Amino acid sequence: MPVAVMTGASKGPGPAPALDAVRLLVSRGGAAPAHHAFGELPGLLAPGDVLVVNTSRTLPAAVDGRTGDGRGRGEPVVVHFSTRADRWHPGGREVAGCWAVELRTPDGRGGTRPRAGGPEGRVVRLPGGARLTLRAPVDPGGVRLWWGRVTGATAMQVMHHHGRPIRYGPPDQEQPPAAYQSVFAEDSPGAGSAELPGAARPFTAGLVARLVGAGVRFAPLSLHTGVASAEAFEPPYAERFAVPAATARLVNAARARRRAAPRAPGGRVVAVGTTAVRALESAAGPDGRVRAASGWTDLVVTPKRGVRAVDGLLTGLHEPTASPALMLAAVAEPDALERAYAAAVARRYRWRECGDLHLVLPG
Repeated sequence: MPVAVMTGASKGPGPAPALDAVRLLVSRGGAAPAHHAFGELPGLLAPGDVLVVNTSRTLPAAVDGRTGDGRGRGEPVVVHFSTRADRWHPGGREVAGCWAVELRTPDGRGGTRPRAGGPEGRVVRLPGGARLTLRAPVDPGGVRLWWGRVTGATAMQVMHHHGRPIRYGPPDQEQPPAAYQSVFAEDSPGAGSAELPGAARPFTAGLVARLVGAGVRFAPLSLHTGVASAEAFEPPYAERFAVPAATARLVNAARARRRAAPRAPGGRVVAVGTTAVRALESAAGPDGRVRAASGWTDLVVTPKRGVRAVDGLLTGLHEPTASPALMLAAVAEPDALERAYAAAVARRYRWRECGDLHLVLPG
């Protein structure tokens, strides 16, 4: 995907578009890119198509804090809580009960800028008397993400009492908390996503009802995503996922229908967001058959690896240094992506986590 094309994109000005104003760029095989309102989605799909959706709930994962143990003023920081370790032992380290966190520096304008984490043993004072102690880098060679343990309260208690949704845009693009929650979100005690699966944001109950009425099926799964990659081409780290047996059956049935009648409409498996792709592909065998699965996935979908169970993708517009750009190139042909992003730049589509969307369908 050409960097020159993507870097000309519009990222502002002003707040993210209202749900009924979200635009939808459609790439379909070798056809020219088409422009639609997101509300036209039911007419772009066919009876028997399956939309795979992530049901993970977005956490209020950004919490203000201050470095130091209280004997000095320390420095103000914003803690982004990412992923809870549970009983996972990455790299042979015992991190059960820890959270992967990113420390960021307030920029004085309502936003934050990156900073290095660490060193080991650093203490961050959190609201309500809780403390975060950094234990070890998530990646032994990394400096950004660290495993940390919260004491004085649970991390979930700190987030729900003192946190707010993570955002990266300028202050005038901040949305109310409800805007960061997907209509598909379900409660999962002790778990959730650090950031909103942005492709699901414009769905409403009314639109879902219209899609169901048009014969489109919904296949739920979960992937509790961590903080977005802020480093150039930094791959995502392992995240918890679950693909239920019912979703596996629905996807396999759609794929069987498509194999039996490849020219007939319907039967396409379209992932809503890159998180849905990662979870579903983690449960797919080399033959593309999906089986019920749960646990941790460190899968990175690249053009070389390709996709096995997914036919199409609904996603945001990704910058060239973002890891989802590699996944998008695994679903769509390079020429189609180049044409689509050139059209998005020409029409000033909106990037960032609450922007316009791109629907990639097979020819």
